[in-house]
Amino acid sequence: MPTASAAAKLRPIVVKIGGSMMDDEAALRALCASLAGLRRSPPVSPALPSGTVTLSAFPAPLVLVHGGGKDINRHLAWLQEEPVFRDGLRVTSMAALKVVEMTLSGFVNKKLVGLLNSEGGSAAGLSGVDGPTFICEKISDALGQVGRITETRPELVHALLAGGFLPVVSPISVDAKQAHYNVNADDAAAALASALGAEKLIFVSDVEGVRGADGARIPELDGMGVARLIADGVASGGMIPKLNSCLAAVAGGIGQVHICGWAGPEAFAAQARGEGNTGTIIR
Repeated sequence: MPTASAAAKLRPIVVKIGGSMMDDEAALRALCASLAGLRRSPPVSPALPSGTVTLSAFPAPLVLVHGGGKDINRHLAWLQEEPVFRDGLRVTSMAALKVVEMTLSGFVNKKLVGLLNSEGGSAAGLSGVDGPTFICEKISDALGQVGRITETRPELVHALLAGGFLPVVSPISVDAKQAHYNVNADDAAAALASALGAEKLIFVSDVEGVRGADGARIPELDGMGVARLIADGVASGGMIPKLNSCLAAVAGGIGQVHICGWAGPEAFAAQARGEGNTGTIIR
């Protein structure tokens, strides 16, 4: 098994989880067990000549980025606020931001860290505020405290990887004056994957992939295909910012971006290793 410092020099795989999956305790536990298991699996495939290491070999550095929309909605009920979205982005008032940050960087982040560590995952939690890792700017007054990432500083994540940890990242970010902002977790995952020079970025949620006008899953897409789905109105709602995040990641040098649902530990391991595809791969 490679040392922590050697593993940190490999191109990592960034996994982003969100959607209804965050509400499925059994699926979350299974995913965290899978991530921890991948870190423990042999780094060389026994079917290959001795000393041959492939991109599908593990343990590769793994980074987990998360959202937590349904938990946010439940906690916002304390303020008697109804969730409002514009173009797939959550409108966030100053009062709501406190709840959003508490939920994402506190409750959800530490829940995932705990689940991973219970499986021997050596996880450590942080947010874009730490470091800081994500520098952002306000998108508009209409959206409130919602930011757009303008700079990613991956040094803290690199340090955690070099120490043998699995970073778990909340998307809460800061601007140049250290004001905190809610940032779309898909955008945060794409920005971090690009800054880390990740081999691939995998979005795992309740969405089983990108579907065409006929409703069928599209196994592979390129940038032109994504743009066409958006322009034709086939992609709508939250899928639009997700696809835009995928395009940004590909433009940022990520070899592959996967959108897939949770189909069990074996399917996820195959997706991560490049040995199967139950979703959509964007190249």
